[in-house]
Amino acid sequence: MAPMAQTRLCIVTHTFLPHVGGIEKVVNEQSKRLLNKNFKPMIVTNRIGTPQKYMVDGVNVECYESLNTGFRLGIPYSIPTVGSFPTFLKAVNKSKIIHAHGHPYLTSLAAGKIAKMYGKPFVLTQHNTFIEYNNMFDEVERLNDLTVGKQNLRDADKIIAVSGATKDYVLSLGANPKKVKVIYNGVDLTKFRPLAGKRMEMRRKLGIPQNAIVVLTVRRLVYKNGVDTLIEGATIAVKKNPRIVFLAVGKGPDSDGVKLRIKQLGIEDNFKLAGFVSDTDLPSYYNAADLFVLPSKSGEGLPLVALEAMACALPVIATDVGGIREVLKEDYGKLVPPSQPERLAEAILDFAHQDFSQRKLELRAMMEEKFSWDTNVERLVEIYEELI
Repeated sequence: MAPMAQTRLCIVTHTFLPHVGGIEKVVNEQSKRLLNKNFKPMIVTNRIGTPQKYMVDGVNVECYESLNTGFRLGIPYSIPTVGSFPTFLKAVNKSKIIHAHGHPYLTSLAAGKIAKMYGKPFVLTQHNTFIEYNNMFDEVERLNDLTVGKQNLRDADKIIAVSGATKDYVLSLGANPKKVKVIYNGVDLTKFRPLAGKRMEMRRKLGIPQNAIVVLTVRRLVYKNGVDTLIEGATIAVKKNPRIVFLAVGKGPDSDGVKLRIKQLGIEDNFKLAGFVSDTDLPSYYNAADLFVLPSKSGEGLPLVALEAMACALPVIATDVGGIREVLKEDYGKLVPPSQPERLAEAILDFAHQDFSQRKLELRAMMEEKFSWDTNVERLVEIYEELI
């Protein structure tokens, strides 16, 4: 008996690896697992310093040309050129299902319209809630939501929201409730886990005292990620407990301003910037810490870094934005209001006094039960099969 033919799947995303970000990670984790589910995914993405065609984890990637002016302003929004149209046309034409990531993108719009033209099912995943920039870009984003975003939500045969909060966001933009399904993000449980001996090894490497209380954040250094709130909160916390050391992993357009502010506040010894850390090395940083902090101002759907931290058995203190409250249990962390450094510092100081060791096994068990990528992909395949 001949083997069953693989189902061709076109995944459209505005950015992909080696560009680093949450959507890129979700697409990578899902696509490589779909290969084992009798699917043949192909990723169509923006060309940012890559070849026209390349491969990641056995999955083919094809690039379209795009204007990326917004990236320099910290707004990751690509505008595909007219010449990119044949790339979309060809990819959609030879695929059985089209799956785009992000409702606000013109790339999702192009994919959805061409899918309709060819009578192909169109799936759309929405990852975040409304992102507040606190400047003119808020109005641009609202206008885009009401035009490109609403059209994409109308065109989609199925809409996947990564959290209940994200579902509420797309419903507020007029999405048909019957089309929307919540599928929580996952975490690579083999990679992100407690690692024996890493705590001492990493602290030696980073020059952090072994008896320090290490508070980790993994953030792109941009306004919406709340790094300013974290720095102000850190200043309050270390005055009351000098053993606390903050460790920030990530880079971004506001990196220079962050360095300057840390210096102005005189907390260089207690606030270390690790810069960019590869996904391979990231579990070691989680294992160096006692506590994880997510100080976002807005826009979170279901933050992957919080899931990674919890998979490494770290308690999480997070601002109450987006879908984090749906997964963060009171025993394993705390929610605080956004943009309130005093409340953030208070929660950090409270957890710094607690012995969390007895709850680590419980937290890890909860993550294994509910948040594996394998479970996520099984639910995704159910949606695909429903539409084929």
